[in-house]
Amino acid sequence: MTSDLDLLLDGPAHELAAAVSARGFTARQVAEASLARAVKSRALHGSFLHVAPAAALAAADEVDRRVASGELMPLAGVPLAVKDNVNVAGLPSTAGSRILAGFVAADDATCVERLKAAGCVVVGKTSCDEFGMGSSNESSAFGPVRNPWDTSRVPGGSSGGSAAAVAALAVPLAIGTDTGGSVRQPASFCSLVGVKPTYGRVPRYGLLAYASSLDQAGPLARNVRDAALALAAMSGPDPRDATSLRSAPPELLGRIEAGAAGTRIGLLAEAEAPEGGLDSDVGAALETTARRLESAGATLVRVSVPRVSLAVAAYYILATAEASSNLARYDGVRYGARREGDGLSGLYRATRTAGFGPEVKRRILLGTFALSSGYREAWYERAQRVRALLAIDFADAFRSCDAILCPTAPEPAFGIGEKSADPLSMYLADVFTVPASLAGLPALSVPAGLSRDRLPIGMQLAGPAGSEPLLLALGREVERASGEWGRPPGAIR
Repeated sequence: MTSDLDLLLDGPAHELAAAVSARGFTARQVAEASLARAVKSRALHGSFLHVAPAAALAAADEVDRRVASGELMPLAGVPLAVKDNVNVAGLPSTAGSRILAGFVAADDATCVERLKAAGCVVVGKTSCDEFGMGSSNESSAFGPVRNPWDTSRVPGGSSGGSAAAVAALAVPLAIGTDTGGSVRQPASFCSLVGVKPTYGRVPRYGLLAYASSLDQAGPLARNVRDAALALAAMSGPDPRDATSLRSAPPELLGRIEAGAAGTRIGLLAEAEAPEGGLDSDVGAALETTARRLESAGATLVRVSVPRVSLAVAAYYILATAEASSNLARYDGVRYGARREGDGLSGLYRATRTAGFGPEVKRRILLGTFALSSGYREAWYERAQRVRALLAIDFADAFRSCDAILCPTAPEPAFGIGEKSADPLSMYLADVFTVPASLAGLPALSVPAGLSRDRLPIGMQLAGPAGSEPLLLALGREVERASGEWGRPPGAIR
């Protein structure tokens, strides 16, 4: 028999928070129910690497105390899953890698700290591609994650564990990180809303770095309002992160129901024939979404961002170059798993050989080559120039439109193992998401339909820096026009 609490956990985070604030349920009751679901999802989908009952129940009791004292919290008692490359004080942070076995975070990442302050209760850490390097959540050292919509398929990456946890109804909200699409692509594959904010909008303090000029934390949620609530809580300057924006974040909820009337939606010319091809069901969903926005009062205009065709190549030079620098700190000397060797160089070699997986090694080698003497100008510096030109292309496009609509991914979720032997094919899964990342622009993925195999399809809306309020309003319009897409067959209740 379905209980009222079960229905609340199945539904929007903001309704659950309202029920806890009204003392219809305690945060402890909610946490206990969510923890039980998290354990089931870990077994069925591999979504969680660590479930934290003691910490979660203690945090829930604190939320109940705050509620009893009259404190207002927008996310009171909402269970939260956190990607395992984001620090939570007292919990393991492995980034899906054996090289960090045994590492426990000393403090919270800024985004976690702020969501806790808003009332969220962390129930566990979710699986991810190792150090965020992947588009399928198959490169984790601890096994693949399975998509609750079809457990033979990937949930997307690298935030696949967070996406699977929300889609499976274990938690209403999760934190992911997005370097080249790692929040948006899993959102598309799992029928969720995923937001990559403007670079610097959410501080990076407490994130285990992959590519520092690209990494951003963002929310994964079941609806646009919940994503907006979480993003609002996470955003704002932080003196501990020199790259965080110093300006106050825009108000995100005030215009969420503003609709699309009067807006100009750019249809990306380059989306018609991306490298690797566009699935016919995704193409049909794009056309349907565009017409829905037009029916809601938007004007459709055709725009071009010419350097989009170079974005994947530039991204995989720049991101791997930054990774080769960032991951040099994992040497077995200060923290993490240590393997003894012959002298200091032998220790480094043994530790990294045993600790890093194949995809991380591949990207470190690519990045080191791109930065090496004699090749830096030909590869790294040229990619930086492409990045600058891509930002100019976007600025030109936004003179004729307010936001750009395109698919989030060129196809629905693919099968586990289908692309793992072909890195180039895997990298092309990011063809629509990496351009906004390179330009530092905000973008969100919103559910927009199901394929003929009943697999989720997401559409991406990208806008100029600081346009998160507009993108959320447009995402809400797509959500309202599209309706519900049903319950994942692999949901754990």
